[in-house]
Amino acid sequence: VQPQSETVWRQANKYHVPRLAFVNKMDRPGADFFRVVQMMIDRLKANPVPIVIPIGAEEHFTGVVDLVKMRAILWDDATQGMTFSYGPVPDDLLATAQQWREKMVSAAAEASDELMDKYLETGELDEAEIVAGLRQRTVKGEIQAVLCGSAFKNKGVQRMLDAVVELMPSPLDIPAIQGVDEKGQPAERHPSDDEPLSALAFKLMTDPYVGQLTFIRVYSGTLKKGDAVWNPVKGKKERIGRIVLMQANDRHEVDELHAGDIAACVGLKDVTTGDTLCDPDAIITLERMEFPEPVISLAIEPKTKADQEKMGIALQRLAAEDPSFRLHTDEESGQTIISGMGELHLEIIVDRMKREFGVEANIGRPQVTYRETLRKKVTDVEGKFVRQSGGKGQYGHVVLTLEPLEPGSGFVFEDATKGGVVPREYIPSVEKGLREAMGTGVLAGYPVVDVKATLTFGSYHDVDSSEMAFRMAAIFGFREGARKADPVILEPVMHVEVETPEEYAGNIMGDLSSRHGMVQG
Repeated sequence: VQPQSETVWRQANKYHVPRLAFVNKMDRPGADFFRVVQMMIDRLKANPVPIVIPIGAEEHFTGVVDLVKMRAILWDDATQGMTFSYGPVPDDLLATAQQWREKMVSAAAEASDELMDKYLETGELDEAEIVAGLRQRTVKGEIQAVLCGSAFKNKGVQRMLDAVVELMPSPLDIPAIQGVDEKGQPAERHPSDDEPLSALAFKLMTDPYVGQLTFIRVYSGTLKKGDAVWNPVKGKKERIGRIVLMQANDRHEVDELHAGDIAACVGLKDVTTGDTLCDPDAIITLERMEFPEPVISLAIEPKTKADQEKMGIALQRLAAEDPSFRLHTDEESGQTIISGMGELHLEIIVDRMKREFGVEANIGRPQVTYRETLRKKVTDVEGKFVRQSGGKGQYGHVVLTLEPLEPGSGFVFEDATKGGVVPREYIPSVEKGLREAMGTGVLAGYPVVDVKATLTFGSYHDVDSSEMAFRMAAIFGFREGARKADPVILEPVMHVEVETPEEYAGNIMGDLSSRHGMVQG
C-alpha cells in the first residue's frame, strides 16, 4: 500500500465513495497478494474481501482463481493478455481457494437476514446470491472487493471490469445530487431523464484529431447533440458539438445522453474541470471539485532552445487538463517550476510532453531562493550622490539608520527628518531607492528582508537636487550601511506535516533531524 493510495483512500472515505481494490503488478519481483490484503486492514482500516486469488506470483504469475465461479482464468502471453480462457482450479490451490471462498461467501451472507439464514442452513450461496450480497455491502461501503493482476499485460483487467459492473452502484443507487440555484438556495436533482439537465465536467483531454474533449457525467435530464447549455460557474452559454462514448482508444459517436451517462463532448470552448453544465431555464451549480495542493516541485527546461515555446504551450495544456498539476515561473531564478502530487505524477507529465507534443525536457531540483537580512543596528550611515558635468548637476544626500526586524516583518520606512533638510517631494524617492537596494543584498545578491530604515538627516541643492539624485543617494546609503550591519544569508524554513505508520516514525524523525529539522509534535 503506497502513500498515494492512502491519500486516495482518505478522499474516498471523505466523500463516502464505494470502492474495490486492484492489487497490480503481480508479475513483479516481491509481489505478495495476501500481504497487501493484510496491509489494507492495518494501514487503511479497510474491510477487504478478495473475490479472486492469484495463480503464482512474480515471473510465475499466470492467472487468477475466480472465487465466485470457482474457476481459473488463464491469460495468453502471446496476445499480451488480450485473450484468456477458463479452466479448473489448480490442485495445489484448491484448499486455499476454498478457504478464501468461504470467507467471501460469509461476507456476502451478512448483507441480509435472508441470505444469512440460507448460509447457516446450507453452508453455501449460489452465484447470483453471492454477487447480490457483495454488491449490497459494497454500495453501503461496508466491504471492499479485492482483485489482482498485471494491468500492463492486461492480466486481471477483464475480471476487474466485470466486478465494476457487478458490484459498483448504478446512478439509481445514489441519492439526489445537491447544489445551489441561481439565488444561492439549496437545490437538488434526482437521477432521472424527466428532471432538468445537470452535468459535471470532470476531466479535459486534448485529442490530436478533434481538439479538446470535455468529459462529463450527466446527473439528471438528457443531453443532445446541438443543445445549448448554461455554465453557471463561468456565466456563459455553450453549445454541444459532437458527443462520443470513450472506450479506451475506441470512441463511438452518439446523439443523446441520459441520466447516469458518462461521455466526452467536442466543441465546448470555455469549460474547465469542475464546471457545471445545466438547463438554461433551470439553473443549478453543483458542488465544485476540491483539488489537493501539490506536494513536490521540480524545475523543468527544454533540451533545446527551439523547444522553449512548444514546452510552454504543452505545459499550459496539461495544466488545463489536470488541476492538481501546477506551473509557474520563479521571478528570481527565472526557472519554470512544475508542481504535482508526487514524483510519478511529474514523470508522467514529462513523458506526455514527449509523446503528445514532441518536446523533450530536463528536470531537476529548483534553485533554492535564499534571502539576506541584517543582524545589528547601524546609525548615521551616509549616502551621497553628486554629479557635476557643466550646467545643471545632480545632488542628493541622506543619512540613515538601519536596524533588523522580527522574521516576517518585511520592510519598514520612517521619515524622522526635521526642519525640511530633505524636501517633502523627495521623501518618496528615498523610500523607492531603499526598496530598490533591498532587491540585491551585499553578500550574494539575494533580496534583503525584515529591515527598518529611518531617514534621520540629509541635505539638498536648490538647483541640482532631483528625485533621481535622492533615489541614488538612498541606494548608496543602504549598501554602505548593510555592509556594516553584520549581514547574513537566510535559509528557507518550511512547515512539513508527515503521516507515517508507527513502525517508521523513528526513521522519519531521524531523517528530519539529520536535515536540521525541528520535530514539534
